[in-house]
Amino acid sequence: MKSIFEVGNLKSNGHYALATIHNHTVYVSGQFAIDPITCEKKFGTIEEETLQALKNVEMILKAAGSKKEQILRMTLYIPDASLWGKVDAVYKEFFGEHKPARTVVPTNELHFGFKVEMEAIAYI
Repeated sequence: MKSIFEVGNLKSNGHYALATIHNHTVYVSGQFAIDPITCEKKFGTIEEETLQALKNVEMILKAAGSKKEQILRMTLYIPDASLWGKVDAVYKEFFGEHKPARTVVPTNELHFGFKVEMEAIAYI
């Protein structure tokens, strides 16, 4: 088992790894819209936050030796189910023809006030 704690300027800020690799599978911890260069929280529209979080997942996967087309499963957390259509539009454009298994979980508030958080499982 191998843990990844830092990718570029993205780093885990608590008792967790950004990703864990085991048996040619990478498990990416929940990602928000954090700027991977400045580490600033990029609050914006749900579409902007979704795209940035997806790009962060992609960046972590690349560091682990995988890529977005190898994602097997995504879990997305949003504060309100009414936001789902906007999230899904960005998600579809980002993934194109690739359709990993997916769960969407409407929650109450997300950490720091973000509008979306997502985690991924991919193969290497």
